[in-house]
Amino acid sequence: MFDFLEGYDLLGAFWVTVQLTLLSALFSLVWGTILAGMRVSPVPLMRGFGTAYVNIVRNTPLTVIIVFTALGLADVYGVTLGSDNFDSQYFRLAVFGLSAYTAAFVCEALRSGINTVPLGQAEAARALGLSFAQVLTLIVLPQAFRSVVGPLTNVLIALTKNTTVAAAIGVAEAALLMKEMIENEAQLVLIAAVFAFGFVMLTMPMGLLMGWVGKRVAVKR
Repeated sequence: MFDFLEGYDLLGAFWVTVQLTLLSALFSLVWGTILAGMRVSPVPLMRGFGTAYVNIVRNTPLTVIIVFTALGLADVYGVTLGSDNFDSQYFRLAVFGLSAYTAAFVCEALRSGINTVPLGQAEAARALGLSFAQVLTLIVLPQAFRSVVGPLTNVLIALTKNTTVAAAIGVAEAALLMKEMIENEAQLVLIAAVFAFGFVMLTMPMGLLMGWVGKRVAVKR
């Protein structure tokens, strides 16, 4: 029944998807946290940059961003991200595009968590002489992260599914292999079912694990 899978590196394609997800999640979490700090910063220039970045990126289709990283950064400006190999270069560019896009959603999730932290805590910390950066990193962000595990999980699950857009620039992940198999095989329904099952196996355990973590670290109010 599944003889059509022979000759295709299905596990390898999903492994590339996992790599895209993990690396993009890491970089988008770091950049998204910085953006969230900018959005609540007392410096108008930083607030303006954070607001402009989030509004522009969130309203730009991911496909446009991914294609721009390949055609714009690589082909026009010669950005290679330290790689001379074509496949590795476009993989890194896909991670860059996914991270830049997802960071905007991470930022907004974190900003909502920052707004849940009682204002009195920040005021008390400032009264003790702590700077804005110290208040943010020591007092506010630890509580904000604990309160937005659920929203961040949704962002991570969306990121896992968004990795399929990397096929647009030839990254050999699951969606590109599915496209190749549909073109070569006659088992359209079975191929779709196999890849749907693969993505469910990636996202469902992630949702269950993060749901458990969210309950364990939830802030008691």
